[in-house]
Amino acid sequence: MSAEQLHEHPTVVVTTAGSPSTSGTILQLRRHGYRIVATDIDATAPGLYLADRSYLVPPGDTDEFYPEIRGICLKENAVAIIPLVDEELLSVDALTDERIAVLLPRSDFVATCLDKYALMRRLAVSGFNVPETRLASEWSNAPALPLVVKPRSGRGSRGVAVCDSAEELNRLIADGPYSADDLIVQEHILGTEYTVSVVAWRDGAVQAVVPKEVILKRGVTKFAVTRRNERVLEVCRAVQEELRADGPFNVQLALDAEGEPRIFEINPRFSSTAPLTAAAGVDEVTGLLRQAVGGGPRLRDEWREGVVMVRRWADEFLDEEDFASHEIEPVDAGPGHVTRFVPTIPPIR
Repeated sequence: MSAEQLHEHPTVVVTTAGSPSTSGTILQLRRHGYRIVATDIDATAPGLYLADRSYLVPPGDTDEFYPEIRGICLKENAVAIIPLVDEELLSVDALTDERIAVLLPRSDFVATCLDKYALMRRLAVSGFNVPETRLASEWSNAPALPLVVKPRSGRGSRGVAVCDSAEELNRLIADGPYSADDLIVQEHILGTEYTVSVVAWRDGAVQAVVPKEVILKRGVTKFAVTRRNERVLEVCRAVQEELRADGPFNVQLALDAEGEPRIFEINPRFSSTAPLTAAAGVDEVTGLLRQAVGGGPRLRDEWREGVVMVRRWADEFLDEEDFASHEIEPVDAGPGHVTRFVPTIPPIR
């Protein structure tokens, strides 16, 4: 690691600047003394204007993405990258070869979680309680209706539907954009839903587990409250012990009629509810970043129950000169790349 990388304000790349939680993450890291470079595919992503420097990048599931993000990290002397969208997760792991800390679980855990069908099978084999799950192509032996139907890979509740009849399911398979092998059908667990931050790093030890009861969900969690549930804590710790994520991950589960947690998804990255985790007392993003790049202390599993998150729009204010001078561009503009975006403000009349 160069002397420049170890200067007073080390550079961290944060992706997905348009995500609901990313602006807060950028501001939090800047308050802790980090220089933040933000990326997104959309020039109107709010987080781009809150970072020290920003870039537009191709989508994470294209061949152009990795060369772009690698170039940004090297050009900016980044010590770490925090990827926050599923499409980017597998490709950015290669940045560890450049001695850049990638704040993700191990790549085999990431790959398993991104295939929702493979994940359910892996968890079931390991003895975890999961909803009964089938590929849509196998739906004739599926659980009883109603069913949750969702893409085998995807995020943010995109393409997720609840089917109350066989006819509705057949129509969804026939008319939807996904093939029957790219959709899974899953038992619908109707009990209380939790989204749980599990904090671990490369030594494999669980540093903290913070369950949050979901109050309102619209694609992403809108309202949630930190809630201590010993069985949820036990199950989420067991996921780390069995699957060895050795990095930050988010467990989504619901309680069945007996109050038993049933895991229906795992996000192999920081959750969009990480700001609530921090507000309750466990700043998982800053804490793991410090451990990854500077041997910082382990986090303590000490947090407040009953902290409520109400996700809302928040206005941020910049000087006109700062906004107008904020050029956002890819490393190499050319065919297939997004052109440079320079924000303009209409003159005062």
